[in-house]
Amino acid sequence: MRSPAKGDTRAAPTAARVTRGGVGKRFRAWREQHAYSLVSSLGRFFQRPFSTLLTVGVMAVAMALPLGLALALANVERLSGSVRESREIGVFLKAEVDARAAEQLAAQLRERTDVASVTLKTPEQGMAEFRELSDLAGALELLDENPLPTVLVVQPNDDGAKLAADLTTRPEIELVQHDAVWRQRLSAWLGFGKQLTLVVAGLLSLGVLLVVGNTVRLEIGARRDEIAVLQQLGATDGFVRRPFIYLGAWYGLAAGLAALGLLAIAAALLQPSLASLVGSYGSRFQFTGPGWKWVVVIVFTTTMLGWLGAWLASGHHLRQTRPTDI
Repeated sequence: MRSPAKGDTRAAPTAARVTRGGVGKRFRAWREQHAYSLVSSLGRFFQRPFSTLLTVGVMAVAMALPLGLALALANVERLSGSVRESREIGVFLKAEVDARAAEQLAAQLRERTDVASVTLKTPEQGMAEFRELSDLAGALELLDENPLPTVLVVQPNDDGAKLAADLTTRPEIELVQHDAVWRQRLSAWLGFGKQLTLVVAGLLSLGVLLVVGNTVRLEIGARRDEIAVLQQLGATDGFVRRPFIYLGAWYGLAAGLAALGLLAIAAALLQPSLASLVGSYGSRFQFTGPGWKWVVVIVFTTTMLGWLGAWLASGHHLRQTRPTDI
């Protein structure tokens, strides 16, 4: 068998060529290919601004709907005092129960396993809170004595139904306030809202995948001849698919940022009327948006949705157009 000529790299073993090339050189080539695909896909993203704006707008609205619903539920839960606070049991003691007996009762309740915490409010504290929350501060000054009882605010570990029933049987307690029905209904509505948000988010995420897939499919159709030549020259599926995947990721990133912008605009428009409504009940409320951690999660998720839609669309095209040996 003839020995390979000196300098003939075609006859050299593959392992020898890989060794001479080195891992670093292959990594630099891989990095340059990805950098080129990233920049070229960004150029195609801005090549047709009107078409890009329509695609990003549709995706942004689709993503803003479930995000807005989830944000509204979070603010409604906060406005209502949250489900945890609605479990609180208000225990009004009889007027003849003095401060020492009230402290003993609070200590007994704290020892129960179904009680998380007990807060004692004296009549003086109750009167001070009543003056702040009421317009009758002047009339209260005319009273000879404080008519308010000592109150225990009990936070149960569970729903508190059994605890409330036990407290009503104690002789030193005048009234037990525990609106369990309202709390259960609120919990049920909030739970339904969260499930509805998940269903809507899943359906609209599927819509985002279809929008990105169709957009990338049109882009692939416009470059069909170029792709066919690359495949005939031996280009791998990853090489052909890479620019389109980056293009889908750009669409997803832009849609995520646009969806957050839409949520910010909606919150700014709703805040004045919401503040006026809550202010009529003597309270204050500030509409809060997602924190920076959720912003990162949202943008990452939308980017991955764009990436996945482009990956599916380009993969389908490559399976249909893969060249065959003649």
